[in-house]
Amino acid sequence: MFLYHIKKIVPIVVVALMLNSCSEFQQVLKKGDLATKLSTAEKLYKEGEYKKALRVFDLITPAYRGKPQAERVLFYEADTYYNLRDYYIASYKMERFVAAFPKSDKAEEASFKAARSLYELSPRYSLDQKETLDGIDKLQNFINDYPESEYLEQANTYASELQTKLEKKYYSIAKQQHHMELYKSAIKSFTNYLLAYPGSAFIEKALFYRLDSAYTLAINSYEDLVSERLKEAKEYYEAYETHSKDEDLKKKAQKIFEDITKRLQAIN
Repeated sequence: MFLYHIKKIVPIVVVALMLNSCSEFQQVLKKGDLATKLSTAEKLYKEGEYKKALRVFDLITPAYRGKPQAERVLFYEADTYYNLRDYYIASYKMERFVAAFPKSDKAEEASFKAARSLYELSPRYSLDQKETLDGIDKLQNFINDYPESEYLEQANTYASELQTKLEKKYYSIAKQQHHMELYKSAIKSFTNYLLAYPGSAFIEKALFYRLDSAYTLAINSYEDLVSERLKEAKEYYEAYETHSKDEDLKKKAQKIFEDITKRLQAIN
């Protein structure tokens, strides 16, 4: 019987404590002085109560501009947005913090989190890549500015991932042109891609599909253009051959090369 009453009382006590806590929080928001609000915001931040902490920081941050506590307040506010995964605002706030306090002990962390926020905002490769480009730029700046940073390995990993995503986007554009049989455009796009990203993970495929585009264009050209275009396709095969690893693509490329050779011999 005693345990039964205890089980009924405990939830009531918990609810009462929660209501009291909420009431105290509301009182701080409405009537607390600036110092009380700051200590409350910092306490909530350190306890991981970021949504509540942000409500207080949003109230007090303007009042601390130009004051000794401004550095601490601005960083906590920016980091609260970061922990809430509101990366658009977090990146902006972190950058503002670094600009305002470049010699702060928190400048390195803020710079990294500003760049990482853009990494988190980077969309899938098929969409507009503004955040990806900005992220690469910010991460590279961080790597240059803090070569001994504890965040260096993460920064390099994020930059590499974003670079690969960018390469995949432009490779996919060229591949789509090949798929749509826009062979002249595909050849140009693949060539530009190979010049822009010589170390790309997609280099072998780009070289193969440029070769295939040039070959298909050549054999479907007017008679007076065939020879010139076959010779160009042959050059693309030689470029592909130096990077060939995929056995399936290699076999297809060799068949193309054999047919190019036969056709050129027949013309000559």
